[in-house]
Amino acid sequence: MTSPLRLTQYAAGGGCACKVPPGELERVLGNLPGGRAQEGGDLVVGVEHGDDAAAVRIHPAPDGTGRVVILTTDFFTPVVDDPYDWGRIAATNALSDVYAMGGTPVVGVNLLGWPRERLPFELAAEVMRGGAEACAEAGAHLAGGHSIDDPEPKYGLAVTGLGDPDRLLRNDAAAPGLPLTLTKPLGLGVLNNRHKATGERFEEAVAVMSTLNRDASAAAVEAGLRAATDVTGFGLLGHLMKMMRASGTSAVVDAAAVPYVAGARESLAEGFVPGGSRRNLDWVRPHLDAGVDEDELLLLADAQTSGGLLVVGELPGHPVVGEVVPAGDSLLTVR
Repeated sequence: MTSPLRLTQYAAGGGCACKVPPGELERVLGNLPGGRAQEGGDLVVGVEHGDDAAAVRIHPAPDGTGRVVILTTDFFTPVVDDPYDWGRIAATNALSDVYAMGGTPVVGVNLLGWPRERLPFELAAEVMRGGAEACAEAGAHLAGGHSIDDPEPKYGLAVTGLGDPDRLLRNDAAAPGLPLTLTKPLGLGVLNNRHKATGERFEEAVAVMSTLNRDASAAAVEAGLRAATDVTGFGLLGHLMKMMRASGTSAVVDAAAVPYVAGARESLAEGFVPGGSRRNLDWVRPHLDAGVDEDELLLLADAQTSGGLLVVGELPGHPVVGEVVPAGDSLLTVR
């Protein structure tokens, strides 16, 4: 269903580009009590390193193997105008947090904010249909949820998954000497910004945002890799910086090896840059040694929605975009 109404015009931001700026978020979280994993405790992954989800140890499975429950939530304003596509993208993005931890999503619940007086509720049904189909593809149940009357449309999921505590993909487990693999192209924020401004539809971007990170996650776990994150609202540079900081390492990015969706560079040149992408670059700049121009840095900091996994280690079929190195003067070097 293609709506004659342009959903992106009913919200100030769009997708993961409307996240709270990372610097502000860290200052708030740093002052909150609790939520941090302790040695030997049941909370295996908390807020301490900005991981994609929380992981809590539960009683062993009947076969004696260890198990953690992985919990996350993600929701945002419309990133595309088509309600079904938006629902599918938002659900795929929420499920990605579980995959980024090396887990398997089991169940999700809907989170919906809807301006009832401004938009037909039939469009909300299309949004949730897209979310349901993404969950079905992931093999996860979608059961119930919560809705509110909201001035801006918002949609996403709270997701619960399962994982092995000894095989989690974490922010603090990167090791020097290993390559960095990226499983989806960048440039989604730039194209979504152009879509919001002009109404142009970018089929490749929709397809990329609607693709589950399930297979890449499973391949990383099977290969025994230990560190990964998904590339979303803080951009490749922002999420990579968090991982390097948590692991006590640095990273070198080969800008020429990073893939982009078609039209991203042209759209950047025409000025379609989300404010979130500029904020991301400002945040990482003090920790960055850059040998490329400002446009290249903006693309590397571009605020993605439902982006790919950034994995420490090599995954066949995906490009290597850099490497982890011992800690140096800069957390990130781009060459």
